Amino acid sequence: MTVAVMGRRTAVWKAALWGAVAGTLPDLDAFIDHGNDVLNMVRHRAESHSLIYLSLAAPLLAAVVSRVHGEAALFRRWWLALWLALFTHPLLDFMTVYGTQLLQPFTDYPFGLGSIFIIDPLYTVPLIVGLVVALVARSRRGLQWNALGLVLSTLYLAWGAGAQQQVQRVAQASLQQEGLAVQGLLVTPAPFNTVLWRLVATTPTQYLEGYYSLLDDSPRIRWTAHDRGAELMAQHGDNPWAARIAAFSHGFYRMTESDGRLFVTDLRMGVEGAYTFHFDLGSEAERASGPVQPTMSSRRPDLSVALPWLWQRLLGNDVPPPAFDSAPAPRTP
Repeated sequence: MTVAVMGRRTAVWKAALWGAVAGTLPDLDAFIDHGNDVLNMVRHRAESHSLIYLSLAAPLLAAVVSRVHGEAALFRRWWLALWLALFTHPLLDFMTVYGTQLLQPFTDYPFGLGSIFIIDPLYTVPLIVGLVVALVARSRRGLQWNALGLVLSTLYLAWGAGAQQQVQRVAQASLQQEGLAVQGLLVTPAPFNTVLWRLVATTPTQYLEGYYSLLDDSPRIRWTAHDRGAELMAQHGDNPWAARIAAFSHGFYRMTESDGRLFVTDLRMGVEGAYTFHFDLGSEAERASGPVQPTMSSRRPDLSVALPWLWQRLLGNDVPPPAFDSAPAPRTP
């Protein structure tokens, strides 16, 4: 972005360097310890990703950069370039499902479109190729390659948003055909692509997981049902950490008990049996004796099994996911 804006007004390496710095700054909040694992999750992508705060920071960073390089005459151009680098970072994060608090300090609502996976080579590779050519060629042709990379990556984002809308229509039709009434429907891409999509639908007592590939021969979706822990939700609805996850996940969560310990899980990221954000809220005795600090116990899938399945399912082969942590519950309309 900064290379495209600065053009030939300054050295390409300077624009690339400061673009990388501006693009990295918002994510430094990952190094802040907010006190426990739930807070570290819900406070990530907060103030440091605010469009308002980043807009205020842009002229300050531009003043530093233009002074360091003795380019005071280019202050306004540096301001624009660095503002775009800072501003587009949270907008890109918004395209993922995690949740980005774009409008801090006015609201801590976590915005998330969920139309692109956090790592997607088809988005990243054009940007890298364009930047490398611009750095190596150091010519107008190199800048054209950089601009082409930006155009292709932006078009890919648009494709992802469009594909998501199409898959959502297919999923809604499938649920209606199955006679399933749901409260919420999550449609988000499976890892590293926008061809295979993971679907999560919630009812008051269950959540349904399914997959749909744009290469599937049939729009019929295989749904598997799992218990959400409605009784636990009712019993522990006042637990502050469970409430935090409930709000941050927009209701796509479950509660479980295992070996006398209470767990809350964000259903948006991961797969059944291997969720990224799975929190231990302590035992009944621990909670009775005082506040319990939640701890995260992520479950990662076996990539030697998950990746071959991902490829097969992406190609439209109707094969079930490789692992579940419990037997599917009977589906209820």
